[in-house]
Amino acid sequence: MSLKLRDLIRQVRACKTAAEERAVIAKESAMIRTAIREEQEQYRHRNVAKLLFMHMLGYPTHFGQLECMKLVASPHFPEKRIGYLGMLLLLSEQADVLMLATNSLKNDLHSENKFVAGLALCAIGNLATADMSRDLAPEVDKHLGSAKPYLRKKACLAMARCLTKCPDMVEDFVDRVVSLLNDRSHGVLVTVVQLMTRVLVMDRECHLAEGGDDDGDRDYESPCRTAFLKLVPSLVKLLRNLLSMGYSPDHDVGGISDPFLQVQLLTLLRLLGAHNAKASEEMNDVLAQVATNTETSKNAGNAILYECVQTIMAVESDDGLRVLAVNILGRFLLNRDNNIRYVALNTLAKCIADRQPERDEHDERDVQHRGPDAASSDNSAASALQRHRTTVVDCLKDPDISIRQRALELIYHLVNRENVETLTAELLNYLVLCPREHRADICTRVLQVVDKFSPSDLWRVDTLITLLTIAGRESAANVQSSTAVYISRSSEDLRAYSTHKLLKAIRDDDGSQRGLLNVGIWCIGEYGDLLLTPYTYHPPSNAPNSTGLPDVDGIDSDEAPVSVSFSALDPATVVDIVEGVTNRHTCPLEVKQRALTCFAKLRERFADVADADTLDKLHKLVRKSEGSQSLELQLRSCEYGALINAITGVSVKLTTAGGGEEEDIFGGGGLGGTTPVSDSVRSAAKEALARMPVVDIKLMQRKRDERSGDMSEDGMGVVFGGDDAGDSVPAASGGEPSLLDLDDIFGGGATLAPAPAAAPPAQNGNANAAKKSEPAAQSDVDLLSDIFSAPVASPAPIPGGFDVFATLPSQPAAPAPAVNMFAPQPAASALGSSIVDPFSSSPTPAMQPQPPPAVPSPAISSPAPTMSAPSPTPSVSSSASSSITVQGFTHQGLTVEFECSKTDAWNKQHSLLVAKFINKTDAPLYGLHLQVAVPKYVTMEMKPPTSTTVPVTAGSSTKLVTQRIEVTNTMLGTKNLMLKLKASFTSKGNKVEHLATCSGFPAGQY
Repeated sequence: MSLKLRDLIRQVRACKTAAEERAVIAKESAMIRTAIREEQEQYRHRNVAKLLFMHMLGYPTHFGQLECMKLVASPHFPEKRIGYLGMLLLLSEQADVLMLATNSLKNDLHSENKFVAGLALCAIGNLATADMSRDLAPEVDKHLGSAKPYLRKKACLAMARCLTKCPDMVEDFVDRVVSLLNDRSHGVLVTVVQLMTRVLVMDRECHLAEGGDDDGDRDYESPCRTAFLKLVPSLVKLLRNLLSMGYSPDHDVGGISDPFLQVQLLTLLRLLGAHNAKASEEMNDVLAQVATNTETSKNAGNAILYECVQTIMAVESDDGLRVLAVNILGRFLLNRDNNIRYVALNTLAKCIADRQPERDEHDERDVQHRGPDAASSDNSAASALQRHRTTVVDCLKDPDISIRQRALELIYHLVNRENVETLTAELLNYLVLCPREHRADICTRVLQVVDKFSPSDLWRVDTLITLLTIAGRESAANVQSSTAVYISRSSEDLRAYSTHKLLKAIRDDDGSQRGLLNVGIWCIGEYGDLLLTPYTYHPPSNAPNSTGLPDVDGIDSDEAPVSVSFSALDPATVVDIVEGVTNRHTCPLEVKQRALTCFAKLRERFADVADADTLDKLHKLVRKSEGSQSLELQLRSCEYGALINAITGVSVKLTTAGGGEEEDIFGGGGLGGTTPVSDSVRSAAKEALARMPVVDIKLMQRKRDERSGDMSEDGMGVVFGGDDAGDSVPAASGGEPSLLDLDDIFGGGATLAPAPAAAPPAQNGNANAAKKSEPAAQSDVDLLSDIFSAPVASPAPIPGGFDVFATLPSQPAAPAPAVNMFAPQPAASALGSSIVDPFSSSPTPAMQPQPPPAVPSPAISSPAPTMSAPSPTPSVSSSASSSITVQGFTHQGLTVEFECSKTDAWNKQHSLLVAKFINKTDAPLYGLHLQVAVPKYVTMEMKPPTSTTVPVTAGSSTKLVTQRIEVTNTMLGTKNLMLKLKASFTSKGNKVEHLATCSGFPAGQY
């Protein structure tokens, strides 16, 4: 015999460990199963009660579901009550045995006992499925007209469930719902209003499911909504009666008359008044009455006011009501209860965000018709919100992190041109105290605010520098790049101020603010010559914030004007400060890379003002990284060293592949470097280290559009393939030259436009004259290409390598094929051509010469831009007789390999490339997106990847993520296949983007 319920509870409470409790429950469960199997009807209700207790403790009780069905069918009310309770708790609407209860529910709905019928209505309201709703809806409808309020209110809740499951039955019961609104029972009124609210919500959901627009279809009116709109006067009257009702002990809660019904009525009015001016006008007076007459000393009153504010913000109310609603939320902000303050902050932010498009449209219209000051003056609700700005700012000092985050979100919406300086200073103050995981988002938001509402260029730049000083370690790359762009586009006076301030910030920093170091070192390299002269800023005396700087120290900005002065520095001090940054053991690689470029540019900036020791030190710092483990530092160190040698006129001699002889890499004309460097080479080297051209904002916007997926830009001479590139599209030609025109990289096309600035120095005898005739400014073009991209003309072109510094012969020669200067360099051919690698210490092994191409190829142009990271030397390994594997790139744990094969034996130009993504990190990579650019002579068809999540590649059992790319090289045998790759993915929460060039495909095969 099993235990009684009270005895089971005592035994469970007496257990001292979880194991003892499990043993007791397991023993009792076995006894209950035995009783169920033996059909012990006298203990059925006791067993179900004990199963309910076990269910509350979290133990499985599914074996007692049929016992609940049997108790529901019992004629005795105590057993039926336990059965319904068990059915509501132990069953869900997905349970198959629930269909067995339909007949019992129908019988109980016809019972004369109102409590039995009430149990059935409760079960329908909680568990009814679509089939049960259709079968039982007529019986539920009969109880809607019952004479007993107890059954009417339960029938309303049950009908709400039935109409939710079967929306097509709504129109059949609208009239019945309308008639119930005149009921005298408050319990019935609450449930009727809930039913009407549910019908309106469901009607809107059905409209949206059919393709409607929640904001666009403002005139949409369904039969249900039309019928309910006629009841707005009745609902308003009912709400007004509740406000004027005296004390009623049956409905009074904390001095408020039936707050539950008031809240439900306000919710229903909000749904009816949305996008309906007539209904909103009818309810404006009662909303104002609720907002002004409701007592706020109790939570019941606060709940009504909160719902009233939401209704005012949702309906077509006038500005006066909106001001009243904002003031109510402002009083909520002064409440000591954090829950009420959180609700107020959240509601304010939501209301502002929801009405932002309307406010922007209204402001723009007023500015066009009445002037720039009309918009802010007319928006009285926004003005009322600005009056509570101080209270919102004080919430940033609250110890509760949720309050601070809500206040921070609201402050973003409060910023305008009048208060941008004050609120930005508060944001910077909060940035000092906030958790580190929130700083990146705050930095991005501050950048958006500064970009949109900045009163002056000086204030914008100074705010961003202060931001980087506080949170440079957490700032995103777009914050750093935007700061550099703003400085580069500013006046010379502002550049001097920015450079002086950044140098001081770098000197005082402990090396932890990575973003500050990146921007500061870049700025010092570009404008280091401005540090050699003193700088003083005299603010205008009539400026409200005369310094133009953000008030991050709590200093009153209305004080007398303060001048900002910086003393002049000598070149050695500037170099020592940057060198000190790179010598820290915590200095990241990207900062070292920028410092290397900074040293090279300072060598050119200080050439006429620094002493010999400083210049020699800069040259040594540039060449210090020639043996670095980083390929990027190695390559740039060699390149910058060659540029400095070219500027100083020093010949660089390298041993040829045959050994014994030396050759000048700048093509001086004689062996041993006896001839000095030509003026054209020296001029090109100086231009390569000149100031960066001003950034084109339109170009940046176009690159942003491309990153967002729009890769089909006019004027691009390549085919960009993304995950959605499913069709074979030939590359477009033409367009103005730009950094994005990859035709300049691949050398495709029959004709080439003349170089926009510096031509290769040793192209022909008129190189110097051509150089002087070209303009000095060169927008977005790699200036290093002027030195490192001179093509070689030889009787037998050798695919895969050429002498980038050799002097061209005087006689005309056939153009050279398109090559990659970073590809493996073969040795000289048997005809005597010398192939020299200027960055290697040993000769390149010999290689058999290739026959000349049948069709001459156009000359190549500039290689890839210097600022992009070079891809590692591609390695080709033969994986099978019919396919080869080409290394694409490896970056931050992601390796991309291409398995190349010929799918069509009759079409040698067509090839299949299967990209394989290998994850060598300890965590999956998410959001994988690979884009591929090809030259004009190649057509491409790209399929989506098998997955955008790359799992950790642990072994041969790991399923690799792949992506199919089909290419057709229309100039096979003349030009080799080359790919420009752009990969983006998320690694451990950080967004990673990488550019690389893949050109290691076998010559003549692909």
